[in-house]
Amino acid sequence: MFKNQLLGVPAVMQQDRWHGISAAPGCRFEPRSSIDYFPAPQPPAMSDPITLNVGGKLYTTSLATLTSFPDSMLGAMFSGKMPTKRDSQGNCFIDRDGKVFRYILNFLRTSHLDLPEDFQEMGLLRREADFYQVQPLIEALQEKEVELSKAEKNAMLNITLNQRVQTVHFTVREAPQIYSLSSSSMEVFNANIFSTSCLFLKLLGSKLFYCSNGNLSSITSHLQDPNHLTLDWVANVEGLPEEEYTKQNLKRLWVVPANKQINSFQVFVEEVLKIALSDGFCIDSSHPHAVDFMNNKIIRLIRYR
Repeated sequence: MFKNQLLGVPAVMQQDRWHGISAAPGCRFEPRSSIDYFPAPQPPAMSDPITLNVGGKLYTTSLATLTSFPDSMLGAMFSGKMPTKRDSQGNCFIDRDGKVFRYILNFLRTSHLDLPEDFQEMGLLRREADFYQVQPLIEALQEKEVELSKAEKNAMLNITLNQRVQTVHFTVREAPQIYSLSSSSMEVFNANIFSTSCLFLKLLGSKLFYCSNGNLSSITSHLQDPNHLTLDWVANVEGLPEEEYTKQNLKRLWVVPANKQINSFQVFVEEVLKIALSDGFCIDSSHPHAVDFMNNKIIRLIRYR
């Protein structure tokens, strides 16, 4: 096998197939293994200005702006630590929401979060900020949501809780090609949440997450409308293999950043109460009675401002 040091394309020719081919002056052929590859052409270096195709929308900016937060995903992409994809026009392509990227790009430019007064896509922007891992932007969004929540006036929060025991059937692999049928009882929880403050439900969605297939997903995707949220989840089931949770669509509920699984209504009420009290809510003294608060099926909190 021979390798022409000047070429940049794969070569698999055997030695006797080079007959009649002469090397360029100053070049020589070196023997290699029977199959070899020449170095692939290197992609062009990043240079200003840079045009990005984000979900079909084009943005033009500088390399300095994109790498202004080195620990972010964008900082890694445009400093050469992560590969970048390109569209047919040679623009860097990112398969994310193009509309809200303008706010992320402006934050990279100014380190300041600027949103219109009637901005209605805070949840989407927060998810995009999480994807790009711009930590100062994530913190700025959290502060903004707290600020917006405090700006709201009186609000009510009503939670209806239901619980049932259900039998789940599943197979257990005992040996290669040997399976046995098993069953176990599991607790199934349901919470119907209504709040006149849609911002509070978004705040709740930033703390509570479903665990499915080993991944966490925000409960905000289950909002029926801006004021209603329905949650269904299960406690851990004894003996149930992890893959069966996914196969039978059994979701577990976690609270972050404590990374704590919610296996009972008592834990659920405790965690929701912490979030609600921090947002200015208090227990409605007329319903339920304070003594029975943790065991009641209907819980009401109010906020006066």
